[in-house]
Amino acid sequence: MDSGQIFEQVIAILKPFAKAPELLDSAGLETSLLGDLKINSARLVDVVLEIEDRFGFAVEDAEADKVRTIGDAVELIRTHAAA
Repeated sequence: MDSGQIFEQVIAILKPFAKAPELLDSAGLETSLLGDLKINSARLVDVVLEIEDRFGFAVEDAEADKVRTIGDAVELIRTHAAA
């Protein structure tokens, strides 16, 4: 799976959690989950759980703490997919 496909899946995962889902239409790798999309930290946990379910791997707490942008989520998935 390439980065573009992963990016699209991350956008789909984020849609129900974003306070302003229309912002996802113009989102990029640098888009902040907390700042730009207004996903609160409790909902960010739900995002990580959804990533785990969709991609079939466990995310360590230390890794989850580093997911702050869409690009961070894409890189997390790419790292695990390559393992």
